[in-house]
Amino acid sequence: MKTTRRSALQTAATIAGAAAVLSPSKVRAADAGDFYVAKNGRINQSVVTWNFRPLTIPDLAKWSVKFGIKSVELVGPEHWPMLKELGLKCAIAGSHGFAKGFAQKDQHAECLKVLEQRIEQCATHGVPSVITFSGFRKGLDPQEAFKNTVEGLKKIAPLAEAKKVTVALEMLNSKVAVEMKGHPDYYADNMDVSIDILKAVGSPYVKVLYDIYHVQIMHGDVIARLRKYKDYIAHYHTAGNPGRNEIDDTQEINYPPIMRAIAETGYTGYVGQEFIPLRDHVKSLNEAVKLCDV
Repeated sequence: MKTTRRSALQTAATIAGAAAVLSPSKVRAADAGDFYVAKNGRINQSVVTWNFRPLTIPDLAKWSVKFGIKSVELVGPEHWPMLKELGLKCAIAGSHGFAKGFAQKDQHAECLKVLEQRIEQCATHGVPSVITFSGFRKGLDPQEAFKNTVEGLKKIAPLAEAKKVTVALEMLNSKVAVEMKGHPDYYADNMDVSIDILKAVGSPYVKVLYDIYHVQIMHGDVIARLRKYKDYIAHYHTAGNPGRNEIDDTQEINYPPIMRAIAETGYTGYVGQEFIPLRDHVKSLNEAVKLCDV
């Protein structure tokens, strides 16, 4: 990744600004006793950024340090030095986005180009995973979509293995026709089929992103499935259902036992908070941290 003088100065300024906000005196003065700090260590928590807007990435990095969150994820490489300076990780990197993916053969070249660049960047900066998507059916026969997806992922698997960066295929729900809450016509909308794809690819560095919200909508049986497929799961995401909002008792998913089940599988990766808050964003994030710190 080419670094210009201007981008280096911008990164330095971002780090300096975040460090200033996080100076010990200011942290102690900012209602230090009012928030829960993760302490149990069984679940490594992370936070996704798009859903917490208008909070910025430096804002979320600040609160992550304060709350005991270990990662700010799905952010670009330009943010990784700032996260490292604050003692944070980027648990999983973004890539080509869900609008395109491996179900469509004519989209393979574009997806592979982005993934190849991101895997190289992840390997350099110690980011363990990168996300990928199946894209949409667009009238494809399911068998053809399956074949195409396996073929595309097999092309990226050797680089992932060489660089020891896991490519995580995200399963998304196709039922909810609301922007960023569901993805009608998305191909990999079934966890069992997604695992069959991974088995056909046959690489320990091509796994699944297990989004609890999407699995609940398409299947239910969240705990049974994560136990069954534990060896194929690279990463987890959270959100409440219905609505993709807070993960508290206003919705139907019971997160503490799910987190305990994840811990019991021996999983040592990250769980990313990806709900869309309806209330105070910082308070809702902190409440989620407490619920998941089992």
